Amino acid sequence: MPSLRTIYDCMFSPKLLKIYGNGPAEKYYQPSSLEKWSGKVINSIYVIWRLGIYTSPALAALLYQRGYFDLDGLLVLSQLAAGVGVVLVASMCARAMSRADDPAYRQFVDALRAARRASEMSGETKRRLRAYEFGFASWPVEYKCRDTIRQNRQLTSSKPLHLNLMQSLLQIPYKAIAYVAIHTFGIRLIYPGSIGLLQMVLEQSLLQGRSRLIEVFRGERFKIETADENEIDAMFVNNRGVSTNGNTLVICCEGNAGFYEIGIAMTPLAATYSVLGWNHPGFAGSTGRPYPPQEQNAMNAVIQFAVHKLHFKLENILLFGWSIGGYSTSWGAMNYPEIKGVILDATFDDVLPLAVNHMPSWWGPIINIAIREHVNLNIFEQLSKYPGPVLLFRRTEDEVICLSEGDLSSNRGNHLLYKLLRHRYPFIFDAQQSQLLLDYLAVPQGYQEFFAKYSVDERVCQSLLQSYISEYSKSYPMKIGEDFSSQDKSKMALYLAKNYMKDFKSTHCVNLPPEMFQPPWDVTIESDFVFT
Repeated sequence: MPSLRTIYDCMFSPKLLKIYGNGPAEKYYQPSSLEKWSGKVINSIYVIWRLGIYTSPALAALLYQRGYFDLDGLLVLSQLAAGVGVVLVASMCARAMSRADDPAYRQFVDALRAARRASEMSGETKRRLRAYEFGFASWPVEYKCRDTIRQNRQLTSSKPLHLNLMQSLLQIPYKAIAYVAIHTFGIRLIYPGSIGLLQMVLEQSLLQGRSRLIEVFRGERFKIETADENEIDAMFVNNRGVSTNGNTLVICCEGNAGFYEIGIAMTPLAATYSVLGWNHPGFAGSTGRPYPPQEQNAMNAVIQFAVHKLHFKLENILLFGWSIGGYSTSWGAMNYPEIKGVILDATFDDVLPLAVNHMPSWWGPIINIAIREHVNLNIFEQLSKYPGPVLLFRRTEDEVICLSEGDLSSNRGNHLLYKLLRHRYPFIFDAQQSQLLLDYLAVPQGYQEFFAKYSVDERVCQSLLQSYISEYSKSYPMKIGEDFSSQDKSKMALYLAKNYMKDFKSTHCVNLPPEMFQPPWDVTIESDFVFT
């Protein structure tokens, strides 16, 4: 007969999903019939509660219409709530007793209890806990970002645009509507992966993806606490000593409905890099909501974790972002300029044009305020402050970040490249070269056609850049091109565009092939370089 302490621990312990081992020992946890059915009752009550929250305005109106807000109606509702409470408590007790009778579950509870008691998980304590897959809310925190003192570094962020006083007063109603919209359904429309019901639908797929990362790639799961006390669910795969690429860590930032379990991490893993994946605040095991301040704190904590816990140097870290993950990626690059490089796949320059494009035109003023004041995902603004190598991948059949479906020229990735090149090489991109760049970007994989038309010699362009950097510096914006002819500017413009952006014939949600994944292009200067 299990002790009362064991039963109590089992009552509030997490759901056990899987037990890892070697070969046949790897298995999904099989609960008893009593635990299974009591768990279904508890989950059903939770789902009904969540649906009630989402539909609360309509539900309240319906109850009022049917007279449930008078004294007799409130009495009926209170009796119903009490009955549900009794069922819930009884189900929790039944589940706890069933778990306490199961030797496998008791071993799991012992391992979890030992991990919670430890001030810092030792190798043996962590090894025991890693043998189990369970509800991540109960996983102990292994790294707290606030414990790290950052010296001589001021975290920066892009600031939303502000209106003058008179405009602000006139737009107070719009501001109120925008605030309510973003803090209710708006943030869920921008980041649908934060919707609890969607996560419930994907639960099995996430478990299978996580299991694959652990069993096949020897991944190790971590919980990271941010400066604002959110808990970030992260997975690290260590390929140091396995391959040359393994000495470089790729930190992956997922899209608005992406999770590291089934997301972009598979691309650098297949290319044998070390990989650190993490879920946005409010996604799967991560707590919080994906508002920009929480995204920034999460990105900061993940990078700090990579440096201080995993012991990677910043110059050996690549940031890889897909779609809306470009925001977190560009923020990390802006604040950690020492990193090795930035790779952005299927992303955009600014979320506002996309948001306006997908909403009715009369919502325009509200959307503008909602985005600029609450969810100002301006990727270019942040990326322009990063001085290192950048590589952009553009999906030629992207149906998400094109303003007009099937029109490659409306892909917002074009705008990101256009703005970045004009910022970094202002003397190269006069009006004529800017138009040439737009024409070039309207043609999928059209560099061969344009290179032939303008007689672009890549070796000459490379040498001109090397000569400039060796004499001046690699800092941006560069003054190269001040004394170029218009024809030479056009050649250099096409050369830069080709090296900064690669085309991938695909729609938005297909993983980038590992053979295309590579560090960003950069101009290298030999110590004995002499330009001739």
